[in-house]
Amino acid sequence: MRLEPINLHDYEARAKELLPYNVWNEVESGAMDEVTTRRNRTALEALVLKPRLLRDVQHRDLSTTILGTPVSMPVFVCPAGGHKIAHTDGEKATAQGAGMSGTIMVLSTGTNYSIEEVAEVATGPVWLQLNHRSKDLSQMLVRRAEEAGFKAVCLTVDSPVPVPQERSIRNRYDHPFERANFRGMNVKTGATVSATGDPFAWRPDAARLTWEEIDWLRSITPLPLVLKGIRGPEDALLAVEHGVNGVLVSNHGGRQVDMTLSSIESLPEIVETVNGRLELYLDSGIRRGSDVLKALALGVRAVGIGRPLFWGLAVGGAEGVHGILEILRKELDRAMAFCGQTSVQHLERGIVGIPRTWGLGEYDF
Repeated sequence: MRLEPINLHDYEARAKELLPYNVWNEVESGAMDEVTTRRNRTALEALVLKPRLLRDVQHRDLSTTILGTPVSMPVFVCPAGGHKIAHTDGEKATAQGAGMSGTIMVLSTGTNYSIEEVAEVATGPVWLQLNHRSKDLSQMLVRRAEEAGFKAVCLTVDSPVPVPQERSIRNRYDHPFERANFRGMNVKTGATVSATGDPFAWRPDAARLTWEEIDWLRSITPLPLVLKGIRGPEDALLAVEHGVNGVLVSNHGGRQVDMTLSSIESLPEIVETVNGRLELYLDSGIRRGSDVLKALALGVRAVGIGRPLFWGLAVGGAEGVHGILEILRKELDRAMAFCGQTSVQHLERGIVGIPRTWGLGEYDF
């Protein structure tokens, strides 16, 4: 009799057994040589925890808020397209699993279930991740998210050109399900579509995304705005100056551009530059509760998971996503106890050590 998964690596191994070869490689692949995908893990592993002992840690509080929304722990579900490749209930199951764990799900633009279908079954807060293709399409999606009760808009800003994963090219992988948010829009809808008839397809508007569009987006919605993909202090400072509410420090698990710093390596300078003037989050490479604690102690408010949500879906649908999140909760709670911490909102910076060869000043740009 097989044991229940006891960590995320167990979920990963079982998902690999369950998913078709091409689907598994689509989920796991990174851009080009996948150096950044690997670096996300090695950089997190290079950070060390410093236990603080002889403290009363009997009561530990993992709850926090994200843009004012209460969550039970500082871990949320990142946007990722096409959840139906891992489970028939797709994003509906993901939303339910996140709700079971009392945290936020960020719904991708390229979802297999629509904004409205996910909102109908969600039991927790949901954000909309936005891929900007044109102002008319973006405004249409934002309006629908507002009407469905979504709590924020998370705009991806680091995808000016398409980057197909080479594993999927070799496998001739083609996503088998529709992009539900654009259902029926390959016929006349009043919105501009690409030459292929797919509104989600990349087009030049993505390459023309500038800070002017950020100001425009802020002007059309009262929802808080988060920018996903910021990698350096210069753009983080501009985000502050343009009134953005949050920044998700992310390299998409290494899927957009190769040969960049890991997300966690990019974080210290951004934290210093922002200086608390907006909320910071991080994703890419999170696999353990100790990873969560490291990122929190270095200055983020919460971290997101991407690939692991597909592992959870493949193994158990909504219960699998819930299981992934609950493992991270237990591991984070345990790591906090060993480090003498009782609240995720009041962590000591000194519990995390950064190697002298890693971090500020290592590269001369």
